[in-house]
Amino acid sequence: MVGLAPPFRPARPDDAEALAELIDFAGEGMPLYLWEKMTEPGETAWDVGRRRAKREDSGFSYRNATILEIEGAAVACLIGYALPDRPEAIDDDMPAMFVPLQELENLAPGTWYVNVLACYPSHRGQGYGTQFLALAKDLAAQTGARGLSIIVSDANTGARQLYERCGFAQIAMRPIVKDDWRNPGQNWVLLTKGI
Repeated sequence: MVGLAPPFRPARPDDAEALAELIDFAGEGMPLYLWEKMTEPGETAWDVGRRRAKREDSGFSYRNATILEIEGAAVACLIGYALPDRPEAIDDDMPAMFVPLQELENLAPGTWYVNVLACYPSHRGQGYGTQFLALAKDLAAQTGARGLSIIVSDANTGARQLYERCGFAQIAMRPIVKDDWRNPGQNWVLLTKGI
């Protein structure tokens, strides 16, 4: 088991608020857009995000998250997990927004997928992303994964530069399906790295 030393720690259910915000940063507003469509009576989109972050058995579960904590506050997170060796079938009822993302994931079977890597804007530029990607490599090795994978919007040049500086290379792209979600990107980009 990869040991975590401060300022890194495993996420807990009480990190749900920070995780929801960080997930939305990483997803460039797409999570909040989708959570708005999932609200129940009396619930906000942020309530949905927090509820989903508290789940025990999902990719977006706190159980797959590592927090970077500064002065008692979660300021950044990594959420990741091993992708199956066999690509997931794309059902006809999969929402169109998810199809290109699933197609790209299916091109990286057996890798450890960096689903979320995010930092609050006030804490960016401190090297936390590089540290998290090094941790992701250790976590991937622990699971026996063949490598690392990550998907990013082509408009997110800062994140893409970080990934490429850390050894990731582009292997495929798919057009972004936006519906009413506003984002300057045109394509999702899959990057991978061996371990």
